[in-house]
Amino acid sequence: MDQDAFRETYREVNERFCAFEKSVLTNRCDCTRAERFCIAEREGVHCGSQTGQRRCLRFLALVREHAQFALRTHEDKATLPHGKAMRLQVGGMRGVRALLEPENPSPLEVPDVDALLASAEQSFGDLERLPFSELMPHIAAYEVRPRRSRRR
Repeated sequence: MDQDAFRETYREVNERFCAFEKSVLTNRCDCTRAERFCIAEREGVHCGSQTGQRRCLRFLALVREHAQFALRTHEDKATLPHGKAMRLQVGGMRGVRALLEPENPSPLEVPDVDALLASAEQSFGDLERLPFSELMPHIAAYEVRPRRSRRR
């Protein structure tokens, strides 16, 4: 299947895409609302909740706005490369988990994105009130792949 046909079919099949699709497909995050599907040997993720999708999209937009320095980017509208998108998604969710449960070490995998964001929204009153400065170290520290040491 060529790339254009795949994208067209993907949009038709997946009307309500998962905002955390990259991190769900790489098993760094999970969500009770995420529903996986396959098209021509490729996997996608559908969101089962319109409210959940809006919450996730709003969170990612807010984090992206606040993380421009940490991501070393200044373009608001440009699509982020995979590594930077993963830093926002996984690092951002690990940061939220650390805010809500400071006594528990941050797990390698975030178990439920929807529940975590709903809990953050309830705890802080609104996602706009999250202390984004406390999330930034988690975003900056997240590495998609651990760095390899150079052999000499």
